[in-house]
Amino acid sequence: MGRRLADASGNFNLPNTLSAARLALAPWLLWCAHAGWREAFLGWLALALFTDLLDGHLARRWGQTTELGVKLDSWGDLTTYAVMVLGLMWLWPARFAREAWFVYLAIGFYLIPVITNLLKFRELPRYHTWAAKLSAVLMAPGYYLLALWDVAWLFRLVVLFHIWVALEEVIITVILTRRQHDVPTLFHAREIMNRQRRALRGRVERRRWRDAAVAEDDGDGESRR
Repeated sequence: MGRRLADASGNFNLPNTLSAARLALAPWLLWCAHAGWREAFLGWLALALFTDLLDGHLARRWGQTTELGVKLDSWGDLTTYAVMVLGLMWLWPARFAREAWFVYLAIGFYLIPVITNLLKFRELPRYHTWAAKLSAVLMAPGYYLLALWDVAWLFRLVVLFHIWVALEEVIITVILTRRQHDVPTLFHAREIMNRQRRALRGRVERRRWRDAAVAEDDGDGESRR
């Protein structure tokens, strides 16, 4: 279910600063990649990925989750993955060419849930599913194995696993009737929907009871007259 967000006065905190720093690193990472600085690119990318692991954990642990922080985290993820693709293409073009189909597959299945959520809820998906977290954790070593030692099996495996990540997020978006944050799995989304349906039925029943009571009172008043 959706997490409780702090008010805007709490926007200036360490988790939000880390998310903003990840966004700010994107232009520098692109410059390093364009200039051909492989070691610098991988070093600064490691820092960006580390902030991605740290900001959400600290926000939840310290109760500093804010609407701004959630948006910064989502945009930070999007820009970081874009930089990783461009970095691979510019710094290791031969490996990029060989793995191009896996890269395009990863891009496509990353964008599908993003577009679906934008069309339905007008925002980037913020489900942070368990599968998406596992995929993000595994992508870092997969990327570094490919970049440093030309070992591609983990990168390919993570891309194939991300197909399920994307499909799960799309199904969650389809079955939800209003935007939700932090939905760990499809089963949690179904439970959220069941609770919403029960709450809706309860409101309908209470409205019917009130309408019936009002009609009965009106009927009694008419009979007395």
